[in-house]
Amino acid sequence: MKEKTEVATFGGGCFWCVEAIFERVTGVHMVVSGYSGGHVANPSYKQVTSGTTGHAEVIQISFDPGEVNFTELLEIFFKTHDPTTLNRQGADVGTQYRSIVLYHNDEQRQEAEKVIKELDAAGIWKDPIVTRVEPFDNFYRAEGYHQEYFENNPNQGYCRVVIQPKVDKFEKVFRDKLK
Repeated sequence: MKEKTEVATFGGGCFWCVEAIFERVTGVHMVVSGYSGGHVANPSYKQVTSGTTGHAEVIQISFDPGEVNFTELLEIFFKTHDPTTLNRQGADVGTQYRSIVLYHNDEQRQEAEKVIKELDAAGIWKDPIVTRVEPFDNFYRAEGYHQEYFENNPNQGYCRVVIQPKVDKFEKVFRDKLK
């Protein structure tokens, strides 16, 4: 029997950080860093980081919903970045670093909106969630050196100072979701 695979697309700041988290999740079979949500076809990293393409740095996930469902992926997404800061994650500032869920079907849209409403009502953060929920249109794979960046560059400064603490927190909080 062939396994069923679904796709999710999230942006939560630098794609290196988000990719490093989701590569460790049981049921996630592939994570690709790229660009989405903008108006320029086949943009380069330089173009996206200029803030003129409208694209966000995102990851696209292929997952088995029998092992991890979309709601669980949303929970991980919201708890591993700050969804209350507009166009920013830490020192990364610009629309390309916005918090965004690009839904692939109406069920994903409804679930993302529901989770945001529930998290806001729970008062986890002092500020409201500003994560955008928008329809998925196109995904442009980032340049090769961006793929599996944390895995390939663990001693790079950004990886040690920014990504490693996020990965450590994820592995502690979501121990039951680790591969």
